Amino acid sequence: MNYLKEVVILLLGPYLILLCRRVSGEQISSKGVINLAHRQSKWTPLMQMSANLSDITSIRSFFEFRTLDPEGAVFYGDTKEGQDWFVLSLRDGIPEMQIGKADILVSVKGGRKLNDGAWHLLELRNEGKFVVLEVNNKVELVVGLHSKLVEDDLTGKIRLALGGMLVDKQKLFHPFEPEIDACIRGGHWLNLSTTWDTDSTWEPRPCFSEIKKGSYFPGTGVAMFNTSDLPGLKTEEAGITVEIFGSWTGTMLSLQSTGFEYILAVLDGNKDVKEVQLGLKEGSESVALPREPETLTFTILKHSLVVNSVTELEKESLDFFSMWKKGMLLTFGGVPGDSEKAKSTHDLRGCLEKILVQGQVIDLDRALYKHTAVSSHSCPTETFILAG
Repeated sequence: MNYLKEVVILLLGPYLILLCRRVSGEQISSKGVINLAHRQSKWTPLMQMSANLSDITSIRSFFEFRTLDPEGAVFYGDTKEGQDWFVLSLRDGIPEMQIGKADILVSVKGGRKLNDGAWHLLELRNEGKFVVLEVNNKVELVVGLHSKLVEDDLTGKIRLALGGMLVDKQKLFHPFEPEIDACIRGGHWLNLSTTWDTDSTWEPRPCFSEIKKGSYFPGTGVAMFNTSDLPGLKTEEAGITVEIFGSWTGTMLSLQSTGFEYILAVLDGNKDVKEVQLGLKEGSESVALPREPETLTFTILKHSLVVNSVTELEKESLDFFSMWKKGMLLTFGGVPGDSEKAKSTHDLRGCLEKILVQGQVIDLDRALYKHTAVSSHSCPTETFILAG
């Protein structure tokens, strides 16, 4: 088999299935808008399917693609039940192709950055022994591969997947984070018309008509981190700082450990006041203080918690530095769990332009858990959305 023809099949195949996929009785148009984000698990593809290699007659596809996310899996394909595989992803916003075949592993990255929030026309095609990626009608990446160890074979099945992989991530030559906050539209996909298989819990989500950088919380859902995985203490005097920039209402964050809970929220309907609720083992209390426009600095000291330079809690019996190092649950957007307190709080609604912990940008794609309604890298500039 001409391997490069097989690679093009893997490159171009997945999206054509969008022609016929039905969700809740509605057919998704081939020219519609598809949101690649909001997967239920990290590496499991958003969608997958299989088809006979002999059914593939077209080796050219093009579609529009938009993202602000610098990294993630776009689509995947394999033959021989994963012995030969291919994945197209972004790294630092730049397209990257990784291929595994027989004893060969190839990783090639190149072309222009695609994570600028604009729609880009992508075309993938075969030219002899090479796979060509065009962006906005300009050739950006060319990949060639030849193996003498594998015989030509156009029989059997091809498996295709969108937004994830069907082989173990350990097979990757250059590991990456698979989650991607991105959309596609206006696709023209090969010649097949087979349906995608999706997880029973998957629900299609629309794409915003215009986007800007940030993390969007729609009033439902949280993102959770273990503090032991986050940047730690540098000096006791400076403490540990969490800086948040943006515009929001509702619960900004909660901090939880055994016998301890701290909730920081902006009162709904009053953007000039934020409410700090402290829930301790011995009882609870709440206070309100002025809110600096679109900024919030939360500082953890050894025995106290400080919000915008105002001390809100002093507790000599607690060592917050030790608790942070051992691991507390830091949740952005609400209070996790099904407790009465969690149910009574209002989840965050708004755009967080940036979250810094000890001066380092926090990527919500690295969270222990992130609700599928939360967008990691994009916020709407308006409330209008594009229908899928």
